Amino acid sequence: MKEELNILIQAQYPLIYLVTSEEERAEQSIYTIAQLLKPQRRVYVWTVTHGIVEYGQPRHVTQHNTVSPEAAIEWIIRQKEPGIFILKDLHPFIDAPATTRSLRDAISSFKGMQKNIILMSPMHQVPIELEKEVVVLDFQLPDMSELNKVLTHHLEQNRGRRLTTEAREKLLRAALGLTKDEAEKVYRKAQVTTGRLTEDEVDIVLSEKKQLIRRNGILEYIEEDATIDAVGGLEELKKWLKQRSNAFTERAREYGLPQPKGMLILGVPGCGKSLIAKTTSRLWGLPLLRLDMGRVYDGSMVGRSEANLRNALKTAESISPAILFIDELDKSFAGSAGSGDSDGGTSSRIFGSFLTWMQEKKSPVFVMATANRVERLPGEFLRKGRFDEIFFVDLPTPEERQDIFTIHLSKRRNEITRFDLQQLAKMSDGFSGAEIEQAIVAAMYEAFAQDREFTQLDIIAALKATLPLSRTMQEQVTALRDWARQRARPAAASVAEYQRMEF
Repeated sequence: MKEELNILIQAQYPLIYLVTSEEERAEQSIYTIAQLLKPQRRVYVWTVTHGIVEYGQPRHVTQHNTVSPEAAIEWIIRQKEPGIFILKDLHPFIDAPATTRSLRDAISSFKGMQKNIILMSPMHQVPIELEKEVVVLDFQLPDMSELNKVLTHHLEQNRGRRLTTEAREKLLRAALGLTKDEAEKVYRKAQVTTGRLTEDEVDIVLSEKKQLIRRNGILEYIEEDATIDAVGGLEELKKWLKQRSNAFTERAREYGLPQPKGMLILGVPGCGKSLIAKTTSRLWGLPLLRLDMGRVYDGSMVGRSEANLRNALKTAESISPAILFIDELDKSFAGSAGSGDSDGGTSSRIFGSFLTWMQEKKSPVFVMATANRVERLPGEFLRKGRFDEIFFVDLPTPEERQDIFTIHLSKRRNEITRFDLQQLAKMSDGFSGAEIEQAIVAAMYEAFAQDREFTQLDIIAALKATLPLSRTMQEQVTALRDWARQRARPAAASVAEYQRMEF
């Protein structure tokens, strides 16, 4: 980004919009660029509180009568010498006709002159009159090398012990996605909390990322205590995930492996799709962010929904490597192709933006999506290249049902040898993992009401009283299986198992 900004300044682009909340770091970068130019450029900074002040000068050394945006821009136009003029937080005024007109006048007067106006703001807001004139850049967050300087400076100040290369990399990766100030603060927080800063304090650094997600409002930071072993069956899917557990490391890049893009998990409701997504976070050691599409849509202002999606994806990229989890993708984007009549085309635009991001993203954000109704998904989602793999999760086999009973009974009782797991697996033919769990819970409620321990017979009675989804929605399940047989990879160990099952 700095290289791009340098080129735009040298190419005499008159108006540049720099989206950032890191004013100090961005100003320093612009000043460094200005000093390297031939001839060197002077840098001026405008704020609504102080007017125009030359960079590096005390705030009271201000140009008189330049507090208002129009007066400041008029002063800039009158300057004959080359210069770079930073206008901070102009977005509340930029839609005013006088301010917009002043900027257009400035752009016209800059022709053939080495003068640039840089609008610096944490918000991207450009009026339609300036869309053809402005270049918008996102000021990137600190990379590993910049964060390494912050960490080194902190350790030197606090006389911290020397870190191993591995420990340093862990602390730096944990801070990726934070601003320079946020990184400095969280390193100090770790130092104050434990009296030291080592790889054991990585969780404290990660806590700052959780705050970043909470401030976003559209993404949710999910913490899952269960490991992937808490998922019964799905051995092929587990194997695929375990093979990629180190896919985002530098060692994988040096080996020549591309970064994984994502995976789509289709299947019958209640068969563990969401749980496998959540437990992958622990397996890979990456933060899990759930994208709530319901919060993305905002009808209060035209373009607001698209901006919400952009901000959410930008936040996910800023703390990458990370897993972006979208549950029930079929509901999120169902009907997007024909949304023009219902919502003015908002769903179609959001769908298009998301597809473009998935195709072109370079950041290590792994998209993990689940869906129940494949016929609702737009065909573009299923094209090769969007996802690394499409898995189909079917109803559990008898062996998998035994595993599921073992997992859920072990969660609730230390001793489960009194249960005949083989019989329970046979009695639960056609049940999903979620339905098996609910049968156990129902059996426990029945026994609890009678003030006794629940038994095998209680579970069998609960199973008999339940009509599984595979029977109530038999046609839908059959259609999904028929589709997946030729188009998706089975998540279970045996390909033939789910093809054999009928109801």
